[in-house]
Amino acid sequence: MKSDKSNPDLTTFEEHLDVCYGPIGSVKRTEFEIRAKAFVIGETIKEERRLAKMTQQQLADKTGTKKSFISRIENGHSDIQLSTLYRLVEIGLGKQLSLTITD
Repeated sequence: MKSDKSNPDLTTFEEHLDVCYGPIGSVKRTEFEIRAKAFVIGETIKEERRLAKMTQQQLADKTGTKKSFISRIENGHSDIQLSTLYRLVEIGLGKQLSLTITD
């Protein structure tokens, strides 16, 4: 099944990413992947915050940050330090964060 009607030669999402953002390892592709991962982190924090029935302000107060910072993270518009991510997830949301590095 073809996935891109504008380019019928593309058959996979990976091929689509190669065409739009370049091959893995290129600057444009790396920048895209960083933005995509920031979006996923933000959506995950937002969902966990909602499951905990917390507002952005409550999470900010609990973790010593600002509501606007929580909003930027949840919308994928902020580069988050690992220590801040741990603080939000473990202290703020009472969850455990696991980090995996793969090839």
